[in-house]
Amino acid sequence: MNKSKNELREWLETIAIAVVLAILIKAFLFDLIQVDGNSMMPTLANHERLIVYKAGYLIHKPKAGDIVVFRYPHEPKYNFIKRVIAVEGNTVEITDGRVFVDNVPLDEPYILEVTLGDFHKRIVPENTIFVLGDNRNNSKDSRFEDVGFVPVYHVKGRALLKIWPLSKIQ
Repeated sequence: MNKSKNELREWLETIAIAVVLAILIKAFLFDLIQVDGNSMMPTLANHERLIVYKAGYLIHKPKAGDIVVFRYPHEPKYNFIKRVIAVEGNTVEITDGRVFVDNVPLDEPYILEVTLGDFHKRIVPENTIFVLGDNRNNSKDSRFEDVGFVPVYHVKGRALLKIWPLSKIQ
């Protein structure tokens, strides 16, 4: 009888430790999110699932080119996923269908069409980032007043790995 009690106790302790570790990993290291919408096409498609690395931005700020998940500033219960185009101190401008950072046109092989509309030259404020969707003409991003320059503290993490569907793991 004692042996079965000890065995049960060991199992319960193991399960409790596993649950605590899973909670800590989700809270501080990684998260799983689903892409909702087509604003990041062709890079990310609707309903794909990603692993988001959360701990990296505890050490350093997002960099241009990172694909980040952040809380929508206007309604923080919603998450957005976009590409970082410019960081604090950079100037950013969109004119004649091209994006310029610090007066240099970006090479953007990940977009499929010319960016419509202009965005007058502005300096990215301290502790913020400027983000755009890869599907520029179907994306609510930093060009819109309710998103604007995204505070770094709203960034939840960097998209690390596409895991679903299995045929598109990368």
